[in-house]
Amino acid sequence: MNWTRPADLRAQLQKLWDRGEILSCLLTDKALFPLRLLIKPPTSAEMADQFTAVRSWIATLRALPHCRVEMRAFKHRLFGTNTIPSAIWIDTLEDALSLIGKQREVDRFTALAAMTGEQQPELLSWMAKKPLRALELADDWHRLLAIVAWLREHPRPGVYLRQVDIPGIHSKFIERHRGVLSEWLDIILPAEAIDFSASGMNQFARRYGFLEKPLCIRFRMLDQVLALLPQVYERDVSLDANSFARLNPRVSRVFITENEINFLAFPDVINSLILFGAGYGFEMLRQAAWLQHCPIHYWGDIDTHGFAMLDQLRSQFTHVESFLMDRATLLAFEMHWGTETKPTLRNLSRLTPEERALYDDLRDNRLGKHVRLEQERIGFDWVTAALNALG
Repeated sequence: MNWTRPADLRAQLQKLWDRGEILSCLLTDKALFPLRLLIKPPTSAEMADQFTAVRSWIATLRALPHCRVEMRAFKHRLFGTNTIPSAIWIDTLEDALSLIGKQREVDRFTALAAMTGEQQPELLSWMAKKPLRALELADDWHRLLAIVAWLREHPRPGVYLRQVDIPGIHSKFIERHRGVLSEWLDIILPAEAIDFSASGMNQFARRYGFLEKPLCIRFRMLDQVLALLPQVYERDVSLDANSFARLNPRVSRVFITENEINFLAFPDVINSLILFGAGYGFEMLRQAAWLQHCPIHYWGDIDTHGFAMLDQLRSQFTHVESFLMDRATLLAFEMHWGTETKPTLRNLSRLTPEERALYDDLRDNRLGKHVRLEQERIGFDWVTAALNALG
């Protein structure tokens, strides 16, 4: 028998709860109750053949508390006219909460709404849209409201998150709740206090006017004559992006490599420096206008992502040339081939014809399944020969 049981009725209410509709109606004009629940009654044949079971089923539903049972008449060939449930009504919110045992949660939500209405009433609309998320944040609610109030008083504060001075709140708490704070601050703050070009949790600080940890560029001078410190031939230097942009080291050639050991062991080259790459993060180099006026050689892995990074770098500097990312190098070190776990398949528009042909062969598995040659697998004699070939 698949007739509607009390558990089925509770499940219908639970779905409304899980969608947030029951809590949401507390903050909106939407009238959810009285609410009619759907039921599946016995068929006419079942009522005729299983009359005792049907009577038991009817008694069970009529005994269910906090429900109003709507009945309809039916005739039985042996027992005459009888009535059977045709609908179940939940007349009030209190009845619904009693059936699914959610009164405590509603009390807590109501308390959060009262607190919010007093301190930041604009956020009540957010609570109506995401009531279950509000309950998840209940323990931290007063601190989240305090952060919003602080930023309302200090729009675009120009300090690091670590410098926000709110009792009981530290920067890690703010960082952990950047998602919900972003949603709230976009509602609360005036448009001029928000940098709409910055999006996502990683750009939370810039979006709301906090200072960001400077992005550092790591490099080595490959010519002792160009050492930045006259008495020291430094082997590893890091500068923030702004300082690097103003550096203008008067080099005639720049190399970029993605492997740290290759960066540290790269041979000396006259009038040159080498940068330690940052995967797909080349945006920090944009400020260094002097890079537009000297040759740049990019050395990445010979795999689909290596060529994708080369393609992206050329969106910043169109004159970039690849270094040791050619078919001859790949074939020379076939014994060191590995497997690329998640190759990219997108088209790359900034590759040279030779690079595109090799990229297509790798992407389409013409040389083997997901072939890759990591740059650290290339022997340094081969590296030195390639540098000599550059002249």
